[in-house]
Amino acid sequence: MTSGLTTPVPRRWTALLTVASLGLFTAFFGPLQVLLGRQAQELAPQDKELALGLVVGLGAGVSMVANPLFGALSDRTRWAAGRRLPWTAIGSLGGAASLVVLAVAPNLVVMALGWCLAQLTLNAMLAALMAAIPDQVPHRQRGTVGGWFGVGQTMGIVAGSGIAAAVGGLAAGYLVCAGFLLCATVPYLALRRDTVLTETPPRLRWRDFWISPRRHPDFGWAWLTRFLINTGNSIAIVYLLFFLQDAVGHPDPDDGVFVLTAVYAVTLLSTVVVAGIWSDRVGRRRVFVSGSGVVMAVAAALLAAWPAWPGALLAAAVLGLGFGAYTSVDIALMTEVLPAAADRGKDLGVINVASALPQVLAPVLAAPIVTHLGGYPVLYAVAAAFVLTGAVLVRRIRSVE
Repeated sequence: MTSGLTTPVPRRWTALLTVASLGLFTAFFGPLQVLLGRQAQELAPQDKELALGLVVGLGAGVSMVANPLFGALSDRTRWAAGRRLPWTAIGSLGGAASLVVLAVAPNLVVMALGWCLAQLTLNAMLAALMAAIPDQVPHRQRGTVGGWFGVGQTMGIVAGSGIAAAVGGLAAGYLVCAGFLLCATVPYLALRRDTVLTETPPRLRWRDFWISPRRHPDFGWAWLTRFLINTGNSIAIVYLLFFLQDAVGHPDPDDGVFVLTAVYAVTLLSTVVVAGIWSDRVGRRRVFVSGSGVVMAVAAALLAAWPAWPGALLAAAVLGLGFGAYTSVDIALMTEVLPAAADRGKDLGVINVASALPQVLAPVLAAPIVTHLGGYPVLYAVAAAFVLTGAVLVRRIRSVE
């Protein structure tokens, strides 16, 4: 469903949305890339894989509920400050507080609780930021804005892993990520650009979160393709730290993760905005999503066939090329298959479950493969298969070119 908006958003708004997304994804990926793995190794050295998988899986389970719930709440928020900005602020403050809990966690129970709280609050912020795009951005500009949002996401991954690698201790790493999140969010909030709901919204019911794929087939196919591609991606990254440590034999796995992330980011940045602008100009989305998925599958296959440091570097470069194009155009595509404008936040939250659910399933699938079913070569072959399937099925979407 396309928007009736015609006036392009100002560059300043796009820039500050990008900065806010940078802070958000730094808070997400600093822990996910390095800090949680290092903390699991400290708190449960004999069962680090199981401990990390459990914590990440529990947090992802919370995010699956939080994202559509807070999206729906923002759809129905009638505050004078707007519908999305208040939840952006609440999510930012809550996310920073949750990272402080992680910084002082003395055991796995508190660590899991802190990460679940972080997923709850950071997903409130993510739901509000994502819903702002169809609220504010006309159809012909969404690939471009999606590209810049992807820049924020990518630089957040780099900043998060860089902070984790550069800062001496676990506690300091979490605290720096928390402070950066707050500093990056304030300028976006200061713009005070939001929509205000004046009419009384319909009561929220649990059945509203079910969107029938029969009635809305394109929404269903979009959800499935995102789920498959993100499952492959999650399988590939969930044990990246341990892959470098145990399969590659890297002398400093923390620094190795940072180097791979930096290579990935450089190549991603070369395609993320360009692909979004190109997609806007030609008015096509599916071919970009499909082609980028194939490139991502090639990257996973490289890790399966060449589990060594040069192979990891090449795979990171190829993955960045593919994921850059995918990120910008996928965001635009998702905003164009939403069933109803009044429920954008909730519907985007349901779509974002397709990104969160793989984080739950990835440890469940990856742990037995790594330990009993062939190790890392099989793990990355499975990841490639998931991504390639998603790349093929995106062609089933009919309402978007």
